[in-house]
Amino acid sequence: MSDREMKAEQLRKELMDEDNYNRPTICPECGGIMIFRGVGEYKCEDCGNLGYDDYGKARNYIEQHPGANMAEVAKETGVPQKSIRDMVKESRLEIAPSSNVFMRCEICGTTIRYGRFCAKCETAHHRDIEEKARKAKNMNLSGFSLEKPSGEDGAKRFKREA
Repeated sequence: MSDREMKAEQLRKELMDEDNYNRPTICPECGGIMIFRGVGEYKCEDCGNLGYDDYGKARNYIEQHPGANMAEVAKETGVPQKSIRDMVKESRLEIAPSSNVFMRCEICGTTIRYGRFCAKCETAHHRDIEEKARKAKNMNLSGFSLEKPSGEDGAKRFKREA
């Protein structure tokens, strides 16, 4: 196995661990390694061939066809509807304001155009996460105060007998 093939295989293994929206790793033209350029676009380091992951394909299609629905984008780009729905939930894509399709906030059920939560619930959700993290941090530090223990709590559990 050549050095290039080993690099490509290592890169492929790293990307398999996460939801990667079919990121191109190997150039279909020359076999070179595809380098990320941004916004779903990849360029071969050897021949300069451009490739796109699922996000890049969906985004390019939506830019060229404003107001396209999820089924149309999936059919024309080959990107699965589940991936497109996940991109909307991750706030990478947004449902057009003129669309009669919408999503619902996972907490209160109000209609939203992107993400998982409405603005009000997202703020509350993040505050709740921060409060839980603060409590966990305080719980971890609870046994390390500078005060001397008093009463039964500070007594020795066992005493040596002479």
